[in-house]
Amino acid sequence: MKNTKRILAILLAAVLSLSMFAGCTSPAAEGSSSETQENAQQQVIPGYEAGLTTRVAALRGPTTMGLVCMMQDNTGEGAPYQFDLYTSGDEIVPLIAQNEVDIALIPTNLAATLYQRTEGGVQVLDVNAGNVLYVVSHDETLTDLSSLAGRTVYMTGRGTSPDWTLQYLLEQSGIGADGLTIEFKTEATEVVSSLMQDPEAVGVLPQPFATVAMMQDQEMILNFPLENAWQEYSPDGSGIATGVTVVRTAFVQEHPEAVAQFILDHQQSVEQAQADPAQAAQLIEEYGIVNAGVAQQVIENFNPMVAVSGEQMRSWVAGYLEMLYEIAPDAVGGQLPDEGFYYLG
Repeated sequence: MKNTKRILAILLAAVLSLSMFAGCTSPAAEGSSSETQENAQQQVIPGYEAGLTTRVAALRGPTTMGLVCMMQDNTGEGAPYQFDLYTSGDEIVPLIAQNEVDIALIPTNLAATLYQRTEGGVQVLDVNAGNVLYVVSHDETLTDLSSLAGRTVYMTGRGTSPDWTLQYLLEQSGIGADGLTIEFKTEATEVVSSLMQDPEAVGVLPQPFATVAMMQDQEMILNFPLENAWQEYSPDGSGIATGVTVVRTAFVQEHPEAVAQFILDHQQSVEQAQADPAQAAQLIEEYGIVNAGVAQQVIENFNPMVAVSGEQMRSWVAGYLEMLYEIAPDAVGGQLPDEGFYYLG
């Protein structure tokens, strides 16, 4: 009887693997050899568990842009995933605590806080959003962090990750918080308005808002990503981990193959979106994340989407959390997570 169930599960997985990404396949993938396609199918067969629907919650923003191919191809009855989008991490946290969500895409500092709050109830699967912060202005001479000294910088997110990241970089670079004037605005549109009124001012904006700003003001330029300074001053030189994917620890224990499969599917979804930005942008608009025209430019020019897992994920997340802890310990739950926070397969 057990063997029969196992065979049925494998057959179901094989059927799913043939249709899983049909709707968001890049032209390159469509023209690939049968051998390549067969290898891809072999990689995704094992993890689909018959009768299991993994519940995934995500935020509308950069953390979800790389997920849209998976979302499109999992809309029918019997699909292995169910996706729900939210506007705030505060909406998702109670759902995880109440076991109503299995996997969630949330800001990295929120994941650390949730780990402390649930006493190890979640683990990080991958980094889903890398650097999203960019310096924009009307001055092409601004090429690095040191060139911001003495300027007025407008940004959003007082008391959030963008604020803490800039504070850390200013401190590490020797410029210091007193080396420039920071004016916080409630909305990104207010930052753009301030830049248009003061040609000497500088803005720090996340994507896709930096792209929107440049589309509204054709004379505005993108000076540099804050990641340039991060690579120089971060604890270990690893990438910025703006957003991560977490899973309930109990779900990992109950469905380890399904969790490993999600990581593979997420990676494939990101690769497909990168290979066909126009199609991915249309999906991003359909799901109410951002306008397709903006999304396509963001993917083609800045590509905040990633699906970094394993030891590289641990390095990115640990370094980013060390930075946050140094600036604002409460931002990560009062202490740095232990090694149990990281899912390494």
